[in-house]
Amino acid sequence: MRIGMAKKKVVIVGGGYVGYEVAKELDAHADVTLIEQCEAFVQPPATIRALLDPALLDQIVLPYDRLLKTGQVVRGRAVSVSQSEVTLEDGNVYPADFIVLATGSSYAAPFKPAGDSIDDFRKASADVSAQLAAAKSVAIVGAGAVGTELAGEIAAAQPGKDITLISSDDTLFPMYPARLGTQLKRKLERAGVSVVLGQRVEDLQRMDVPYAGSVKLTDGRVVTADLVFPVVGSKPNTALIQTLPGVNAVPSGRIKTDKWLRPSDFPIVFIAGDIADVGDGMTIVAISRQNPWLIRTLKQVLNGQAIEDQKPYAPWKMAPILVPLGPKIGNSWLFATVGDWITRKMKGKELFIPKYRKAFGLSR
Repeated sequence: MRIGMAKKKVVIVGGGYVGYEVAKELDAHADVTLIEQCEAFVQPPATIRALLDPALLDQIVLPYDRLLKTGQVVRGRAVSVSQSEVTLEDGNVYPADFIVLATGSSYAAPFKPAGDSIDDFRKASADVSAQLAAAKSVAIVGAGAVGTELAGEIAAAQPGKDITLISSDDTLFPMYPARLGTQLKRKLERAGVSVVLGQRVEDLQRMDVPYAGSVKLTDGRVVTADLVFPVVGSKPNTALIQTLPGVNAVPSGRIKTDKWLRPSDFPIVFIAGDIADVGDGMTIVAISRQNPWLIRTLKQVLNGQAIEDQKPYAPWKMAPILVPLGPKIGNSWLFATVGDWITRKMKGKELFIPKYRKAFGLSR
């Protein structure tokens, strides 16, 4: 940028894993506005362990006030996007040369804030934590990363509970080499978890919060538990993107993009993360590939280069995945299946908490 030239305006909607990092990395290169409706960033993977260790919440709820040095963080809800601006629910309008929509996904409580209030999120987490502490039996419906990690965390912190992990798939993590799922199943069973595979739940009473009751499996079995966790996946938050012209949603609810993560007829609008159907899963690991591409590409475009001259985004062929079963054991896929030590060192011990606290300008 030549001396005396005004910085181009970048407006980012959503302060989750995509939005906060893109905003932080572009802060020195553009006039950045980050729009986020929630009071603070919450680190979702660590919310699982926080159910067993409530004091952890103080480490994983991160305010935005130290994130940017020159840009601004605006608390509000975006309701419309045009070729040149983002409008909020309160009527304020933010002009933009480039717009990034990173509105993320929603999930059953208490793994993500259900609304704007951190106090409400803390209360939801505390309520479930108390229910879990009192429960003698737990059923977890859904054996993706959240469900599997939840089973492992409970078994590690509160041994002796009757824990049942239910999956509709015939193996754990079927998209990965069989060894990963086989070893995770074996370790869960050694920890006292009953792993039920190849069974759908026919009568899940709630999708939003844990509850006491029973679930009926497709083979007729009934699993009764003091606490049933519905952990059946994220729902992409695409209401804002759906208002753009030329948007193409897929059955999962995610939004198709072109080669440069643009979802609509507006060439200045980009999307990433859970809302973007680009061949990546709805995981933080996917973002670890999308964010660097988006940051690098936007820096080039901010310097006057055409987006079509930039290298297109290429998704993971098979993304790495880290699956701790509590702070000490677990398995991961890092282009080969690895076990307890690497999983513990990379994720299980600290859950990346120091990394994110540093990013938000907070002490360890």
